[in-house]
Amino acid sequence: TNSVSYAFMVEPEVGYIRLKDFTHTSAPEVAEALTKLEKQGMKKLVFDLRGNPGGLLDQSIAVSDFFLQKGMKVVSTRGRTSGSEQSFSAPGKGTRAAIPVVVLVNKGSASASEIVSGALQDHDRAIIVGQTSWGKGLVQSVYTLTDNAGLALTSAKYYTPAGRCIQRDYHD
Repeated sequence: TNSVSYAFMVEPEVGYIRLKDFTHTSAPEVAEALTKLEKQGMKKLVFDLRGNPGGLLDQSIAVSDFFLQKGMKVVSTRGRTSGSEQSFSAPGKGTRAAIPVVVLVNKGSASASEIVSGALQDHDRAIIVGQTSWGKGLVQSVYTLTDNAGLALTSAKYYTPAGRCIQRDYHD
């Protein structure tokens, strides 16, 4: 299935892309949609991540890269043990680091969607509009068991470039 369900011009100079999830083809699909819309005169983008449950970390980094400059932090992870922090930055393949972006989110936007929206917000690359997102910022490590089974354990949490934890506080 395609990750980009819609890509069209809303009005002259304003494009719209709806990304429904983050799969292996998300970044190439977004690239294709951006190119198509630019050919139609797009100078601003509404990027719809409402109801996007997330998906692959590498695709969230690749999609963020379209709108960030090389080396800008996209996300970091921190586990319980000291020295377990990892940081992921934009590789610099993106070419739309100047286009104004509005990102739409809602309570169904989670995980990779929150990574993208958080990175764009923290680097002042987008305005985020909508409802508070899901708050699913957990890194899961999958351990192989017998009989083709696996055990997914939470091993770290995701943090935006400004250091905000994506995981919702469930103490209440």
